[in-house]
Amino acid sequence: MAVVSKFLSISSPSSPHFRKPRSSFTFNPVTSASPFTEKHSIERYRRESTWLSTNQLNRPVSFPPDLDPSSIREQDIALQLPELKRLLEVLREKRESGGGGGGGGGERGRGPGNVFLVGTGPGDPELLTVKAVRVIESADLLLYDRLVSNEVLDLVGPEARLLYVGKTAGYHSRTQEEIHELLLSFAEAGATVVRLKGGDPLVFGRGGEEMDFLQQQGIQVQVIPGITAASGIAAELGIPLTHRGVANSVRFLTGHSRKGGTDPLFVAENAADPDSTLVVYMGLSTLPSLAVKLINHGLPPDTPAAAVERGTTPQQRMVLAELKDLADEIAVAELVSPTLIIIGKVVSLSPFWPHFSKEVPALVEAR
Repeated sequence: MAVVSKFLSISSPSSPHFRKPRSSFTFNPVTSASPFTEKHSIERYRRESTWLSTNQLNRPVSFPPDLDPSSIREQDIALQLPELKRLLEVLREKRESGGGGGGGGGERGRGPGNVFLVGTGPGDPELLTVKAVRVIESADLLLYDRLVSNEVLDLVGPEARLLYVGKTAGYHSRTQEEIHELLLSFAEAGATVVRLKGGDPLVFGRGGEEMDFLQQQGIQVQVIPGITAASGIAAELGIPLTHRGVANSVRFLTGHSRKGGTDPLFVAENAADPDSTLVVYMGLSTLPSLAVKLINHGLPPDTPAAAVERGTTPQQRMVLAELKDLADEIAVAELVSPTLIIIGKVVSLSPFWPHFSKEVPALVEAR
C-alpha cells in the first residue's frame, strides 16, 4: 500500500496542490488527536462550569473526578443541570426587568428569543459563512455537536454559554427530546440560542426535527446553511459531484440503519445508477452490505470510490479503491468516524486517483 504523508508534499506537475497550509489550527492538549470536540474534553467542562461566574452566582463548581466513558453521561448531567436551571433564572429575571436576554432591550427583551440552526461545515473553520460567524459571535447560548471543531468554538463571545449536546456511537450526551426542551426553554427565557451542527443543519443533521418542534411552540427559527460534507470534502479532493458526460445527478444517502444493525437503509435500484454519484454519510459500519447491494443492483464492481475521514481538517485521511475492494481497504486503514464515502465514476477525475494502481488502493494522510 502506497502511503503519502502530506498532500503538500505531492509536487509532480500532474498533481496540483489542493491544500492550503493550516498553520493556525491549534489543538486542546487534553482532547484526543481528533480536531473535533470530543465528549471527554476537560476544557469543555471548565468552560461550561464557569457559565455563571459573572452573574453574581458564586457557588463553587466541582469537576468530574474521572472521565470514564461508562459514566460520562451521568457526570455531564450532574455537573450541568444545576447551572442550566440557574442560567434560566438569570435570563428570566433579565427579561422580566426589561434587560433582555436575547441581545436586545425594550420590548424585544420581554418576548421570546430567537433560535438559529447554524451549519459549521465539514471541519475547516474557514468554510463558515459570514452570516454564521456573525450569529455565533452574538449568541447568548450555544448548543454544539461533536463535529464542531475547536476553532469554530473559539469564535464564541466571552459572555456566551456553551452546552455540549453531541452524539456518537454508544454515547448521547443528550437525547433528542432533551435538546428540543433545552432549545425551547432558553428561547422562552428570551435568549438568542444558536444550535451548532457539523455540515449543514438540514442534511442528516436532524435540524428539520428541531425546527418543526420549535415552530409548533411559537418560536421563531432561522436556518443558516453550512457547506455539507459532500460538497466540502469532494471539493477538497478535486472530485466533481456532477460532471457532464460522467455523472448527471448526485444522491445523498445515510448509512445508518434505523434498527442499529449492519444492514443499511433500503437501497433502491436507481441508487446504483452508474451515471450518478452516490455520497454516503455515516456509512462505515454498513458499507460492506451497501456495496454488495449496489453491485447486485447493477453498479459495476470496479466503480471508483473514496472514503474520507475527518475531511477538510489537518487530520484528513482517505482511501481510494474500486467499490468491490473499498470496505476491505477501509478496514486495513482503520478509518474511524466521521468518514464520508463517495461512489461513482467522478472519483476517477480526482487528481489523486491516477497516482494509484487499481490493484493497490492507497491511504493518503494529511497533517
